[in-house]
Amino acid sequence: MAFIKKNYGWIIVTILAIMPMFILSAMVKIDTTNGFVFTLVENGGKEGMSTLEMLYHITGEFSIRWMTAVLTCTPFFILFGIHNLFVRQAMGIATAVWSLLHFVIFIWAEGFSETFTQFNYIAGFIAVLILIPLLFTSNRKWMKKLKRTWKKLQSLAYLAIILSLLHVAILEKTWMVYAIIIGIGFFIRIPVIKEKIIALRTKQVKL
Repeated sequence: MAFIKKNYGWIIVTILAIMPMFILSAMVKIDTTNGFVFTLVENGGKEGMSTLEMLYHITGEFSIRWMTAVLTCTPFFILFGIHNLFVRQAMGIATAVWSLLHFVIFIWAEGFSETFTQFNYIAGFIAVLILIPLLFTSNRKWMKKLKRTWKKLQSLAYLAIILSLLHVAILEKTWMVYAIIIGIGFFIRIPVIKEKIIALRTKQVKL
């Protein structure tokens, strides 16, 4: 119980990140007769999409959602005073895992060489490369080992989200929703705005 109480935020994020995986698993068959051979379920897609297109769409959607969630952690703290660094780390891990899965499916569908044929593909590829070191250093061990450098490394997440938005913006219009949320978050981070919000929140708590 003590472990759950201490790590409940991490556990909740992990469960939320894993749950959509069950949707993906229903679209893939694994043949173990001749090793592990992955095949797609026929007509597994919706809205006129093939199964592979649906897999690609779902993984991309969840990767950008988790990335947006990570960048709203600091504004959330400014607004409500609730801060949990390890929950943010869990969200970062979810972002990297879903992004890598999205990239793997893209390679499966189009081939690795296709990555360099369009600007939006290149932007997405660079974002994934940035997320890889963030994935492996999002833990207490690396925080202690890297110390101040850890925060500088994690700040690369901002570049990754910009590249991801460019990647999504060229493909579809839903990027506007994420851009607005992130934009509001950066507005709240402005020192003058941030100080006023914290001062107002602190005053209300005292009352």
